[in-house]
Amino acid sequence: MTSSSNYSTALVREFFLVCFPNFQSWQQWLSLPLSLLFLLAMGANVTLLVTIRMEASLHEPMYYLLSLLSLLDIVLCLTVMPKVLAIFWFDSKSITFSACFLQMFIMNSFLTMESCTFMVMAYDRYVAICHPLRYPSIITSQFVAKATIFVIARNALFSLPVPILSARLRYCAGNIIANCICTNLSVSRLSCDDITINRFYQFVAGWTLLGSDLILIFLSYAFILKVVLRIKVEGAVVKALSTCGSHFILILFFSTVLLVLVITNLARERIPPDVPILLNILHHLIPPAVNPIVYGVRTKEIKQGIQNLLRRL
Repeated sequence: MTSSSNYSTALVREFFLVCFPNFQSWQQWLSLPLSLLFLLAMGANVTLLVTIRMEASLHEPMYYLLSLLSLLDIVLCLTVMPKVLAIFWFDSKSITFSACFLQMFIMNSFLTMESCTFMVMAYDRYVAICHPLRYPSIITSQFVAKATIFVIARNALFSLPVPILSARLRYCAGNIIANCICTNLSVSRLSCDDITINRFYQFVAGWTLLGSDLILIFLSYAFILKVVLRIKVEGAVVKALSTCGSHFILILFFSTVLLVLVITNLARERIPPDVPILLNILHHLIPPAVNPIVYGVRTKEIKQGIQNLLRRL
């Protein structure tokens, strides 16, 4: 590890991740539940992807979007959890300079990709309920392909400056990151340069991307609710809202976890510093574990597809 006397002159080639600096004993207790959640998230998402791939009845735009969400969840889990568990089990705290900023890029871009995917799924539900006759001509496989390119391109381009700005800083305040993962603020805080631009860009880009997605999601559901309340046929309202139930639950959960994470980071001085670290890990783990389960439980077609898949094994 780089000695403190050489921080001002030595080039930092690696960082050391110190999870829960105030409560090192937490690692032993947390490793088992986090491992189980990781296995659950990976198993549930892989099962969902295989089911959609194998079942011809699920080869529809709505399920293609769900497949995209599962792929994003898998990448997020694989980006964060193997390193976290390696720290817990093998005390493997070192991470190379390039690997740290690659992890930072993936976390920032894929988080906003998930938000953008939820927005596209909300538009899918809006068209299905508000313009049902036009749904087959609007929500097509070509639409899903274009939406996927948009989701990836928009969020990758806007997230790329975050690790670039951090990588260009001079790190002379040490190479010990008080976190389990390479978040922008945790890493840039070690720099002896001014990080105002880093903080400002992440704040503006993050809230622009996530904020615009949440506003469009809200508008989609506002229009859906307006149309549904006009329906006079008995049972039609419940049936229409049930088609949005799974999607709405996931958006609500995603937004709630994100809001809690933001609030705890803003109130960092009033709460133990290890709490935001734990919430940051859970934010990259719980939604990927919950998303496929909610859809699997609430969607009849997916449930039937999983049953058919199990019969083939």
